[in-house]
Amino acid sequence: MPVDPSRVGTTVGPRTVDWTERDCLLYALAVGAGQRDPLAELAFTTENSEQVTQQVVPSFAVVLGFGEGIPEVGEYDPTRAVHAEQELLLTGPLPVRGRARATTTVTDIWDKGRDAIVWTETTLVEAETDLLLARCRTGAFLGGAGGFGGERGSSPSWELPDRAPDLEVTVSTRPEQALLYRLTGDRNPLHSDPAFAARGGFARPILHGLCTYGYTTRILVNELADGDAGRLASVRGRFTRPVFPGDDLVIRAWRTGDDAEVLFRTTNSAGEPVLDRGVVGLRPGAPGGGR
Repeated sequence: MPVDPSRVGTTVGPRTVDWTERDCLLYALAVGAGQRDPLAELAFTTENSEQVTQQVVPSFAVVLGFGEGIPEVGEYDPTRAVHAEQELLLTGPLPVRGRARATTTVTDIWDKGRDAIVWTETTLVEAETDLLLARCRTGAFLGGAGGFGGERGSSPSWELPDRAPDLEVTVSTRPEQALLYRLTGDRNPLHSDPAFAARGGFARPILHGLCTYGYTTRILVNELADGDAGRLASVRGRFTRPVFPGDDLVIRAWRTGDDAEVLFRTTNSAGEPVLDRGVVGLRPGAPGGGR
């Protein structure tokens, strides 16, 4: 069942988005903050620790802009719809409490033959000041929805250096991770209902791609920016394999010689990429500013 390429340009919103300190704390826990050491990431997991200023895991901006999913683009099988790519650009650190206007636009619909990829862009604008907080570009893979004769699309070049990574961190997700993450707003039954997941061809519910993205973003902030969330300017990556709750994630990163850009790849414990073609943009800052 093909989608409708004439839906490019369709806009949903603006809609009002509110969040509080509690929402930021829940999100941090949902992407593994404090899991290895409850005292190591208090800036993300608490709001009242002595001499610790609360921060927001930057990928929370994607959750704020997620809303009800992608705008109406025609017919497709929801059991075969998965996250394909995610890019986030931030103008600065997210406030721990706020109100914003979120507007989502369908920017591209690519025909991959049997399947389709729908690209949307969501802007988050602070309601009180009209300042842009974040821009989120999302690619959704729709299995079986291609064949409508549209353009195939293209990808930016990306190649890892032929050397060992500058950073390698292994983290574990929990068996109930998807049940926790869904409380941040994504209630897609693909991540909780065994029957729904089976119809999509999965042996059991899979972890949200954005949960893997959040885990990765958090580790990159901690390890590359010394826990200072305000230094993260952008992060993008492509989802290539499903992750199951309880799986380990291995985050590797390579500095490029450009202090503002680092390449990364997240794999499972078998070494298979699950979040690939990663690029993180960093702002300069003094070490020790975050934790």
